[in-house]
Amino acid sequence: MTEFPALAVLAAEEAELQLPAFSSDDAWALGCALVATARDGGLPVAVDISRNGHQLFHASLPGTSPDNDDWLARKSRVVQRFGHSSLYVGQRSRENGTTAEAEFSLDPARYAAHGGAFPLLVRGVGPVGVVAVSGLPQVDDHRMVVAALRAHLAG
Repeated sequence: MTEFPALAVLAAEEAELQLPAFSSDDAWALGCALVATARDGGLPVAVDISRNGHQLFHASLPGTSPDNDDWLARKSRVVQRFGHSSLYVGQRSRENGTTAEAEFSLDPARYAAHGGAFPLLVRGVGPVGVVAVSGLPQVDDHRMVVAALRAHLAG
């Protein structure tokens, strides 16, 4: 079983992974990079990127189903509501001895505080969108997004 990262680690990722700006071209580049990584690893994932509620990129690779789209939407709603990664929100509740669903009265049919959705943070602005992956165990979904954001910032 994959161990959940500590809340401090997740907070540090959000502090680190802030973008200078985020355009439709950035969404395309980030989405294509995630798809390339998934294809190279034969990973059955769906990818979704939105800015201010506007879907800019979506891809569903072999092995995914409409369930993955549901997970993407539910995890993305957590990011939109709390301004933190979906794994951060879930881990904060776990470290408080509860679940995000119980702590915040979240409807599990609409929200999933499971790893894989990350805020698109523009430095000096804050969250402007969400990048999400679904199809792997939740910590692996999260790590895939974090690695792609790091590469995008380094690029």
